[in-house]
Amino acid sequence: MTDKKPSQDPIETGKTPADAEQVTYAKRIKSFVIRAGRMTDAQREGYKQHFSEKGLVLGTGMLDYQAIFGNDNPVVLEIGFGMGKSLIEMCLANPDLNYIGIEVHTPGVGKILRDADDFNVQNLRVFKDDAIEVLAQCIADNSLQTVQLYFPDPWHKARHHKRRIVQLGFAETLRQKLKTDGIFHMATDWENYAEHMMEVMNDAPGYKNVVATGEYHPRPDFRPLTKFEKRGENLGHGVWDLIFKKVS
Repeated sequence: MTDKKPSQDPIETGKTPADAEQVTYAKRIKSFVIRAGRMTDAQREGYKQHFSEKGLVLGTGMLDYQAIFGNDNPVVLEIGFGMGKSLIEMCLANPDLNYIGIEVHTPGVGKILRDADDFNVQNLRVFKDDAIEVLAQCIADNSLQTVQLYFPDPWHKARHHKRRIVQLGFAETLRQKLKTDGIFHMATDWENYAEHMMEVMNDAPGYKNVVATGEYHPRPDFRPLTKFEKRGENLGHGVWDLIFKKVS
């Protein structure tokens, strides 16, 4: 009797074909952890049925937004959409914008694909990949109107702060990808991370705080209330929004 071979089904393994390419970047400090988690039947079906329609992979190379969306509408990129509820809400509220979501956790990708089908969302495409590699391999310079980073992992222990995604190098990468006057919008329910974000962005060249130097932005109406924000409020946490514009 031969041993059973490991599953090659991307749903069972939690991987997409593009994941093999990320071996090259294994030594880079990651700002996320792939958490083990079983998919619900609905999430599994959403992934299987709709990834071919709305899913994007690193091997595609630089994206042609006109070819992908069938229009020239401005493009908004969201990094780490979780289970995707707020991103679906934004897609429905703004049909004149195109959205690209990036999430490394397969259940979240399955969920957003299922919801996109249920609500007939047409202006959304999704990566299940590392955002850093998506930016490097698939997003052209000066092509994005907005980058959204809502409630990223705060890595609250001091020894883990190096894993926080908002660093000077990351800010510079986004500046290259944003159009002039393009927006980088962050939100967090950890005050220490908000302070870290503000410090980084104050030092990042080519950006301007749309409120005033060193000030946080009042919660904008266009950002849907997320479960993370509700959780923070229940725990007595504040929520801090930072909105910076690319000026050069």
